[in-house]
Amino acid sequence: MTAFKDLGIKAELSTFTGDKIKIDKLLNAEISVLDYKIEDSKVKAGTKLLILQLAKSGTKHVLFTGSTILMQMILKVPKDKFPFTTTIIKESEHLEFT
Repeated sequence: MTAFKDLGIKAELSTFTGDKIKIDKLLNAEISVLDYKIEDSKVKAGTKLLILQLAKSGTKHVLFTGSTILMQMILKVPKDKFPFTTTIIKESEHLEFT
């Protein structure tokens, strides 16, 4: 009989570390974006949720946002360009990476 450990299956860890942070604490401050996920929102049916793993001043945080502009922008960043530094600004009524 085959042992599970011999199957070469590794756990897929998809959790981010750090405290949840509000967008207001990040606006106009330099951050490092380490990774991201886009999932279906559990709160607002039919919408997406961007989950960012980021670092501010060397401390890891997790940001949850429904910003479609941030989602559109981050999808254009090649995976081999992570991590990257940026500043999130509020332009008119929407959020942007700069």
